[in-house]
Amino acid sequence: MSLRVVEWSTGTVGRLAVAGILARPELELVGVWVSSSEKDGKDVGVLADLGRELGLTATTDKDALLALKPDCIVHTAMSDDRPFEAFADLLSFLEAGINVVSSGPVFLQYPQGVLSPEQVAEIEAAGERGQASLHVNGIDPGFANDLLPLVLTSLSHRIDEVRVSEIADYSTYYQPVVNGEIFGFGKPVDEVPMLFQPGILGLAWGSVVRIIAAGLCLTLDDELVETVEHGVHDADIDTVSGHIPKGTRAGVRFTLAGTVDGTPRVVLEHVTRNHPEMMPEWPRPLEGDGIYRVEITGDPYLKLDLTHHGEHGDHNDSGMLVTAMRLVNSVEAVCAAPAGLVTALDLPLVTGRGLVAR
Repeated sequence: MSLRVVEWSTGTVGRLAVAGILARPELELVGVWVSSSEKDGKDVGVLADLGRELGLTATTDKDALLALKPDCIVHTAMSDDRPFEAFADLLSFLEAGINVVSSGPVFLQYPQGVLSPEQVAEIEAAGERGQASLHVNGIDPGFANDLLPLVLTSLSHRIDEVRVSEIADYSTYYQPVVNGEIFGFGKPVDEVPMLFQPGILGLAWGSVVRIIAAGLCLTLDDELVETVEHGVHDADIDTVSGHIPKGTRAGVRFTLAGTVDGTPRVVLEHVTRNHPEMMPEWPRPLEGDGIYRVEITGDPYLKLDLTHHGEHGDHNDSGMLVTAMRLVNSVEAVCAAPAGLVTALDLPLVTGRGLVAR
């Protein structure tokens, strides 16, 4: 029996999720939400660039989609610039008795220690009332820095530090709001963008540090430790998200560390460039322009680079695809999970079952 699914958005991740839902034999796409009147009433196949019509039209009517009583909503709507509004949306889905897999808000990957106990309890209570489950994941925060590093630690005899990194060129990453407003690329270095306001790094990636620590049964010191280094380039850069003038912020390297008695034990690192030749002293991919890296210092020393690129694009295209498919491929497991918040620590093995090309 198929699981009836509603896709929530047809943006850069949402359109890929539509295709992913159609590819999974146990899922049936029954509705699609869109945020704009320009997309309202349009065929989903056209909106998702499938090259064909599906006979299913998108809608801005939230209530109509909830009235379909789907088994699950795949929520991929932009939440980086409206995290608490998106949080309220997810709670309303749970209250309606609908399971959810979502790409954000990212602090729900593992909110314990990131949100207040009252906010975590609010999620659990909504799930209990609706008898529905919520799982927030993707690639980063998500698989590359929760399940992947924890599985790798199963090879360890002694662990001194777990470091998870994204090292990527964002010049082909089409997200004008994320790149321009949240990261502040193209802005003066002394202007503090949203991401580097007090407490925001911990809200955005604290869940990564917390879930790895939980998986290793570590009790961290109360505060996570932040470091931020800004990078400039000696020439103008044109990216798909906008122009970056010479001398403005063109890259950033930051870390968020969980310590035990002052010693870093779990470290999240991002190294983001908009030109391959800038900041040569920063870590680089060994292959391609974008990787996820796991380093486990201890005995033995372990290092794993996850490289990726799209069939019709580069690492930034595939970054959207793997985010979509980590959610879509988790739908069946999340629907079968107990009510409430479900993290990567709670799910059984999720695979690409049924997706081998014929």
